[in-house]
Amino acid sequence: MNKNDLVASVAAMTGFTKTDAARAVDAVIQSITDSLKKDDEVRLVGFGTFNVTHRPAGEGRNPRTGEKIRIRASKLPKFRAGKSLKEAIS
Repeated sequence: MNKNDLVASVAAMTGFTKTDAARAVDAVIQSITDSLKKDDEVRLVGFGTFNVTHRPAGEGRNPRTGEKIRIRASKLPKFRAGKSLKEAIS
């Protein structure tokens, strides 16, 4: 399912027009993104939890040359499925 399929599904389930459904989907995605930018956790009971993890800086090796390289610290978005979602797909 891509975003257009999701918008069509939301429109069909709610009776919204596709334009209104697209705005709703975009608003949900933007709200989650804004919360994660602030390092806040987004918990949707029964569905799952979005959060940000911090990966520390470290050293790696260039696979072609074997040369050591510095890897910067970074933030990564993570999603952990909730119990109801896990049970629904089992």
